[in-house]
Amino acid sequence: MAEEQTIVLGGGCFWCTEAVFKEVRGITDVESGYCNGQVERPSYEAVCTGQTGHAEVVRLRFDPAQISLRQILEIFFVVHDPTQLNRQGNDVGTQYRSGIYFTTPAQEAEARAFLAELAAQKTFPRPVVTELQPLSNYWPAEDYHQDFFEKNPYQGYCMAVAAPKVAKFRKTFAELQRP
Repeated sequence: MAEEQTIVLGGGCFWCTEAVFKEVRGITDVESGYCNGQVERPSYEAVCTGQTGHAEVVRLRFDPAQISLRQILEIFFVVHDPTQLNRQGNDVGTQYRSGIYFTTPAQEAEARAFLAELAAQKTFPRPVVTELQPLSNYWPAEDYHQDFFEKNPYQGYCMAVAAPKVAKFRKTFAELQRP
């Protein structure tokens, strides 16, 4: 059996990204957090100022025997817009940047090849601006951010932004949805 791996993804608001990946078969844990900034133990309020350098992210633990990193990246690139620099929809700021934060050299190589493939195939109408960086200075988000969509499905933002991303995942990747 392959050993569990960790990858961290930033695709805008972590509520949305978390909501999608909680439904993915082979993902064993999803945690909203902040990474690649300069401040220790940043708060949501501090990250929202854009002054800490952190991205809002989800830390995914996954079983590579059930889901590959490539499949995770395919989902990620369907449920967010990787061509928007420092924003996703109405969420604007460096904390909402698109990013892949790897934890092993093999993940870096696979993600780099995947990004090159997207560019070569001109998958998107504009260039992909997703940053590819080693994971650093990761901190879990506050408890009230964890499982936010699951706990607040009728909250306005969840209904308007997160729910359509979850629906898109379900439609596009039905075979990868948890039973």
